[in-house]
Amino acid sequence: MSAPYAKLPAWADYGLIPFINLLAAFLVAGLVVLLIGENPLRAAAIIMDGALGYGQGVAYTLYYATSFIFTGLAVAVAFHCSLFNIGGEGQAYVGGLGVALACLAFDSILPWWLTFPIAIAGAALFGAAWAFIPAYLQARRGSHIVITTIMFNFIAASLMVYLLVNVLKPATSQTPQTRTFLEGGQLPKLNWLLEAVGLSVRSSPFNLSFLLALLAAFLVWVLIWRTRLGYEIRMRGHSARAARYAGVSETRIIIIAMLVSGALAGMMALNPVMGDQNRLQIDFVTGAGFVGIAVALMGRSHPAGIVPAAILFGILYQGGAELAFEMPGISRDMIVIIQGLVILFAGALEHMFRPRLQTLFAAIRRHPAGAEVRQGGA
Repeated sequence: MSAPYAKLPAWADYGLIPFINLLAAFLVAGLVVLLIGENPLRAAAIIMDGALGYGQGVAYTLYYATSFIFTGLAVAVAFHCSLFNIGGEGQAYVGGLGVALACLAFDSILPWWLTFPIAIAGAALFGAAWAFIPAYLQARRGSHIVITTIMFNFIAASLMVYLLVNVLKPATSQTPQTRTFLEGGQLPKLNWLLEAVGLSVRSSPFNLSFLLALLAAFLVWVLIWRTRLGYEIRMRGHSARAARYAGVSETRIIIIAMLVSGALAGMMALNPVMGDQNRLQIDFVTGAGFVGIAVALMGRSHPAGIVPAAILFGILYQGGAELAFEMPGISRDMIVIIQGLVILFAGALEHMFRPRLQTLFAAIRRHPAGAEVRQGGA
């Protein structure tokens, strides 16, 4: 007879399992470092010191984390509807077009705090629009969302190259990028926030979009767990048949979930385009859309887990740059390996540890601590 399983408490499901998955990924990564002849403990120390050991490193870590929060939330919203949106990269890319058009149009006539909400709307609208066609094809034609979204990543890349080279590039420039935004199209930096807690920051791209990312995480929590729409999204994610039986329009809920997901991915562009580069350039997303998959998996598709998971990947990005400098034998590709291991253990192998934990919790509930003592006293 097979061992009984028990439903895990929330702290174990959302905290303990991701921690075990992360620990397993880091142990395997440590073995890889050891195999190439380097000390894994020293490598870990360099990563942590480079990311959190001084103010500049913390600022860059939070800058990277900002992008990952947006893309992680985008993947999570689709996950809750049982949709695997791999198109965050393309949706963020096209979202950058919405940001750039808003800044180019209004940076000379409006202050940044009026341009900012217009840019938010542009990023969300363009990202959602790019997610609409795959959503419609899934809902109405049965086309697999994974295939269509990943194909749209390549279409987005080609579209943006064409626009930057032939349409948006200034006539006097040889570089495929827009002109630099004026002050009305530039977000203020948040370095003062770190300096207020005693960290010294000379300069960094850490900007106001970080606070927007935290607000987006809160709003996603409200949407998914505190609204009727969120309940319908989760119902469809748990059982499409039950959702149809309850009268939920599958077409409507798929399209809405993907529009929200695409809008969140598009808003990622605010961080590099308006907050750092102050222009639209080729390949500004730099893989953040795919990192969002790992962030959502590790954060268990919950905003409370996505934010720290995004910060962790920010640590890997920033600390990885320091590691490649301090240990020439290790390149930035090592960080890609760690990301892949996290995805492997948090996604494909997530159920490797869960059954054992469920069995353990079932045994604890059958034999609570002190039961034998009480029986002896009786």
